[in-house]
Amino acid sequence: MRTFDNSKGKPILMAMVKAIQDNKGYLSEIDGLIGDGDHGMNMNKGFTVFETRIRNKDISFTNGLDELGAILLTEIGGSMGPIYGTIFIEMSEALNSPKEIGLEEFNEMLTAGLEGLKGIVEAKVGDKTLVDTLAPSVEVLNNAVENKTPFNVALHEMKKAAKKGRDSTEDMVAKYGRSSRLGERSRGVLDAGAASCCIILSSMADGIEKLLAEKYELV
Repeated sequence: MRTFDNSKGKPILMAMVKAIQDNKGYLSEIDGLIGDGDHGMNMNKGFTVFETRIRNKDISFTNGLDELGAILLTEIGGSMGPIYGTIFIEMSEALNSPKEIGLEEFNEMLTAGLEGLKGIVEAKVGDKTLVDTLAPSVEVLNNAVENKTPFNVALHEMKKAAKKGRDSTEDMVAKYGRSSRLGERSRGVLDAGAASCCIILSSMADGIEKLLAEKYELV
C-alpha cells in the first residue's frame, strides 16, 4: 500500500497555498458575478497568513491542516472562513496524528471534512455550493478504497470528480448565500466556493502525488 510520511507533508500545504494565491483574482471575478466579489481576497488573506506562520518551521500535514483551519475559522471574513475552517479542522482530527497516510487514511480525513461541513450547513448536492465539488470527490475516494485502487490513481480520479462537480454548478440556481436572491439569474455562472474547493482539492492531490512519486519512483 502506497503512503506518504505525515511529518513530511508540508509541501502539500504549500501547494495549496500557492494555488489559492495564484487564483485569487479568478475566484473574486467569479464571486463578483453573483456574490460579494471578495471570495478570492478573503481566501488569499487566510492562506497567506498561514504561509507566513509556517514558513520557517517543520509541520506535519495534519497539524498544518489544523493550523490553517483555525486561521480561516477565526481570522478571515465572509462565509467561507468558517466553512473551510471546519473542513480542515475536521480533516486534521479524523485520525490521531498518523505516521503514514495512505488512501484509506486520506479518505477518512476527507470524509470527516464533509461530515463536519454537513454539521454547519444544510446545503446538499445540487444547491450550487462547494458541496457539489466536495461530495463527489469523497464518493470517488470511498469507491477507490472499496476497489483497492492505487492511491495515485484514486487522487487522479478525485481531481476529475472535483472538476466535474465544479462545472456542474454553472447550470444550477443558487439556493444559499447572497446569490440565492438572484434566483434564475444565478444560472450560467460557476459557484465561487465550488471553484475554490476544486482548486484546493486538486492542489492537495498534486502535492500528495508528488510525494508518492518521489517515494516510490512513479513515472
